[in-house]
Amino acid sequence: MDEGRSNAEAFAIQDIVIAPGTTADLAIPVSQQVGGFSAKLSLRVLHGKEPGPAIFVSAAVHGDEIVGTAIIQQLAQTIDPLRLAGTVILAPAVNIFGFLAHTRYLPDRRDLNRSFPGSKRGSLAAQLANCFLENVIERCSLGIDIHSAAVHRYNLPQVRIASGDPYLVELAMAFGAPVIIESPLRDGSMRELAAERDTPILLLEAGEALRFDRLSIDIGVSGVTRVLAHIGMIEADDGLTSVGIPARANKSSWVRAPRGGVTHRHRKSGDVVHKGDLLGTVGGLFGEEAMDMVSPIDGIVIGHATLPVVNQGDALFHIAEVANLEHAGDRIGTITEAILASQPKGPAQPLLDEDEVI
Repeated sequence: MDEGRSNAEAFAIQDIVIAPGTTADLAIPVSQQVGGFSAKLSLRVLHGKEPGPAIFVSAAVHGDEIVGTAIIQQLAQTIDPLRLAGTVILAPAVNIFGFLAHTRYLPDRRDLNRSFPGSKRGSLAAQLANCFLENVIERCSLGIDIHSAAVHRYNLPQVRIASGDPYLVELAMAFGAPVIIESPLRDGSMRELAAERDTPILLLEAGEALRFDRLSIDIGVSGVTRVLAHIGMIEADDGLTSVGIPARANKSSWVRAPRGGVTHRHRKSGDVVHKGDLLGTVGGLFGEEAMDMVSPIDGIVIGHATLPVVNQGDALFHIAEVANLEHAGDRIGTITEAILASQPKGPAQPLLDEDEVI
């Protein structure tokens, strides 16, 4: 870790100086709204009493993906700067425009997570991306970015990382989500930008848009806490002796509705499935001419549609292809054991966001 970006004596963002062992809330101007009011990026900076790395935890880059906001609220109440080595920047609603409007996008209809690095004189999305880059990403040596599935979909908590990065694998193992997925970086995404600046990012996908759920929140809070412990920012048992082996994958498949109608699920996110296992059925309005949907691969269901009314071709189940299924959930003694027991096979495939699946 690069500890040079954090200073035990002071930590400054713009004209705000945060003393060691203290917390400060910041509202950084981004752009001017229609009514003339300033739109701002809200941050909480917890600056540790001892020197250490600076990291950020962000949520609602897509404005309707709010489960990360609940995770950050709990972290804000539990991280004590007097017991912290380094600095934690919390950003509970990066896309405040979409957050308030209950929508994924910004008012300029752009996706913030395809707008990095942005610019001060560009579109609204570009201005916000550039503000987050200058005030958060460039000050940190690690980021944890929290997302959820699209509307009417649910994602099993899973950490997504850039493929071929041993350090990110180590951090993802420490996080301890049920599944780790390695995939190439997307153009214009925060992860691609941060990687270019040597700031690795763990991306947590968990839950459903516009909803909180206890499993996602608990896994998110405990995962971030374990990462902080793993890199030496807090004094705590990092929990590695009690974490099950996360399933690792670099390939996945979507199962689509073979006809339009009403679905009845037999499987849900988190279920282990084998090729040919029944996932659900879809029939007509009276249940007539029901058709089965079966798993095309061995793996774990990492996402499913929550709306039973479907059109033919709708993507209903997302299955990660997992090697060594028999080890999933086993207890481990060290991260090294977990990595060796869960290596995925073959090259990583691109992974689309749920709203991009066609």
